[in-house]
Amino acid sequence: MPNNPPVAIVTGASRGAGRGIAKALGSHGCTVYVTARSVKAGDHPLPGTVMETADAVTAAGGKGIAVPCDHKDDTAVASLFERVLSEQGRVDILVNNAALIHDENNTPENFWEKPLKLTDVIDVGIRSGYVASWHAARAMVKQNHGLIVFTSASGAAHYSMGPTYGAHKAAMDKMAHDFAVDFRNAGVDVASLSIWMGALATDRLLSMIEADPEKLGYLREQLETPEFTGHVIWGLYNDPELLALSGKTLIGAELARKYHITDEEGRQPPSYRDTHKVVPVEYSPLVIR
Repeated sequence: MPNNPPVAIVTGASRGAGRGIAKALGSHGCTVYVTARSVKAGDHPLPGTVMETADAVTAAGGKGIAVPCDHKDDTAVASLFERVLSEQGRVDILVNNAALIHDENNTPENFWEKPLKLTDVIDVGIRSGYVASWHAARAMVKQNHGLIVFTSASGAAHYSMGPTYGAHKAAMDKMAHDFAVDFRNAGVDVASLSIWMGALATDRLLSMIEADPEKLGYLREQLETPEFTGHVIWGLYNDPELLALSGKTLIGAELARKYHITDEEGRQPPSYRDTHKVVPVEYSPLVIR
C-alpha cells in the first residue's frame, strides 16, 4: 500500500452518511475530496455544505478538500478526477454515496401514487456510481491499487420504501460484484465492495423519528453514527485479505465486530441478520463474456 496518506473521494458528502464517512477517513489521516451540490446554507432544506465537511475532515486530522459537483453532470465528474489525479497523482479509495433520494420515498403510497421524480435516484445513485467508478477504475488499474465502495442497505434484498429505492440499493450491490469480476479478470489489486449501513443518526432520520416516534422510535436503539461506516471502510482498506472480499456485499455492523470498531459511545450496532433476518444476495459464480 502507498506510504503517503491515502487519497479518498467521498461523493454526496455535504451531510449524512457521506459527511460522516469523510470525517472518519480524515481521522485516520486521509486526504479526502468531498463532493456534493450544497455549497452554501439554504442550498438544501437540511444543514450541511461541502466546505463544512472539508473543514470537519481537516479538524479530524486529515486534509479535506471541497469540490462542488453535480453528479448528474459527466463533465463535472471527469473534472473532479482530473483534479484529484493532477494534485495527488492517484486515488486510493472511492466511496460512492451520492444519491438523489426524495422525502416521498418515506410515504406509504404505492409506486404509481408517488411522483415520477423518485426516478432521480437512477441518475444520481445508480448511473452516477457507475460513472465515478469508471473514472476511478482507470486510475486504480494503472496504479495497481485501490478500493471502490458503495454505500447500500438491506433494501437491496427486501421491499423498502418502493421500487426506486430498492433498485438503487440492489444496483449498488450488483455493480460491486461485477466490477470485482472485471478487476480479477485484469489481474489487478483493486477491490470493489458494497456495505449495508444500518439506520444512521442523520438529521434526516432523526427528524423522521421525532415526527413519528410510535412508528420509528424503536430505531433509536439501533442507530449507527454517520462516522461508523467510515471507520469500517478504513478497516477494510487495511485488511490484508481485502482482495478475497472483493465483489461481496457486507453488513457494516458485522465488519465492525471483525475489526473491533465501536461508535463514539462504545457501542456496536446490531446486524440486519439479527434485526431483520435478512442477508445480502449471494451471486452465482457464472461468468459470461
